[in-house]
Amino acid sequence: QVQLVESGGGLVQAGGSLRLSCAASGRTVYAMGWFRQAPGKEREFVSAMTWSGGRTYYSDSVKGRFTISRDNGKNTLFLQMNSLKPEDTAVYVCAADRNPAIVDNLSYYFTKENYDYWGQGTQVTVSS
Repeated sequence: QVQLVESGGGLVQAGGSLRLSCAASGRTVYAMGWFRQAPGKEREFVSAMTWSGGRTYYSDSVKGRFTISRDNGKNTLFLQMNSLKPEDTAVYVCAADRNPAIVDNLSYYFTKENYDYWGQGTQVTVSS
């Protein structure tokens, strides 16, 4: 079993920054990522990275503004969010993938059904 706990959400004005954290415990994972869900919308992909190789993937809507990173020693995933927009307002959820296969394809990490474990989420609100 893998436990995921997010933190770092909050209220910020447009143009500001936030840094989200996801602390993982339990079994080793192959990859971890971030999804977000706004009211009335489906949960959508934000960013992901492989744990060992460090390859990163981003949705077009956040590329150039968000940066995903990890601390292997602390089993922690980060999402640095800069130049935040009101459209970024959502609950941000951390996810983990136990698939041992090497996959280098954005479409794989884009698909929420490919993840095995999910955190509770942290609220990010960006005001205009």
